[in-house]
Amino acid sequence: MIDEKLLVSWGGTYRTLEKNETLFSEGTECIFYYQLVEGQLKWVNITDDGKEYLQRLINPGESLGEIPLFDGGSYVSSSIALVKSTVIRLPKSSFQDLLKDHPEIHFELTKRLAQYLRFKFFLLKEMTSNEPEKLVVAVLNYLKDTQQYVSLDDHLVHLTRQQIADLTGLRVETVIRVIRNLHVEGKLKIENRKVFLFE
Repeated sequence: MIDEKLLVSWGGTYRTLEKNETLFSEGTECIFYYQLVEGQLKWVNITDDGKEYLQRLINPGESLGEIPLFDGGSYVSSSIALVKSTVIRLPKSSFQDLLKDHPEIHFELTKRLAQYLRFKFFLLKEMTSNEPEKLVVAVLNYLKDTQQYVSLDDHLVHLTRQQIADLTGLRVETVIRVIRNLHVEGKLKIENRKVFLFE
């Protein structure tokens, strides 16, 4: 999102994470702006009984953990490396100075946060239906329409059944059953265990 060279020029440094290593934990103090350079991270809330609620998957070029950079609070969720990953981090005060000097970056970041908030409102509304099939269909169509986790060319869904479950709050067994039923009903296609949406 922000040019790496610009981040380095403002004092950004690189950090490498091993698979399953935690970048930051929910409730801890925010001291850096983070942007993923390579690998993949998950941004999750973890309940007391160990269930994960997936907030977002972070891919190269994307930032994460931005909320406390603006409101001064602690991290609202945890971030964990899904594979060996590298992030660039910029101290919070330097990041805030960078935004003052580059208002166009501030605008783009605000737009991205607004899009994320819009998805959360959408998800909360859909979760009230108590109909797993309706929820899964609505979420997959939203992701396709907003070009998130779904390929533009073949409409391949780049989320596992477990990740869909973690995103929607459903049990993975329920998601597996729903996707199988949607395939039988001709509402999506399963090929080599991969899920494809129709146009």
